[in-house]
Amino acid sequence: MIQSLLQLDADLSAKLRMDQSNRWWKLAAFLAHSGDSWFWMLGLVLIWVFGNPFWHRISALIAAAVSGLAIAVLAIKFTIRRQRPPGDWGAIYRNTDPHSFPSGHAARAGLLAVLAVGLGPLWFGLLVAFWAPLVSIARVKTGVHYLSDIIAGMFLGIAAGFVMLAITPWVVSTFPIFF
Repeated sequence: MIQSLLQLDADLSAKLRMDQSNRWWKLAAFLAHSGDSWFWMLGLVLIWVFGNPFWHRISALIAAAVSGLAIAVLAIKFTIRRQRPPGDWGAIYRNTDPHSFPSGHAARAGLLAVLAVGLGPLWFGLLVAFWAPLVSIARVKTGVHYLSDIIAGMFLGIAAGFVMLAITPWVVSTFPIFF
């Protein structure tokens, strides 16, 4: 039964995969990279340092959530150890993190969408909520994840986002130096 589901997942993912000669490939690659953790953490640190008090607080909360989620995703990845789909694109991911389940990019995107809607102004929430599924599906389109990786990642990230929103008052009162 499990082998049948994994084969179905691989078949669906292969059908969704985009060839690098496709005219939309560069957009898919850009979206796939736009969820990179280093990119988000660098941006959040810059906002924390240079932003006004409103954005300072939001960036600190999001950075804390992204860090906690990264630990959870890595723990799951190194427990399950599902290999990424075969392919050449995404060598940085294949070499530094050979495990695909769950997708850290999709988890981060789901988390960011929930926190952007829950903490930020409406325009910011809508922008990130629109971006999140695009970065997630781009991970399948570029061949670095199976469809089930991104579905699991999105669910994990969305759940983590709601947990972070629930514990925000505690986080802010416990670590006031960051807010």
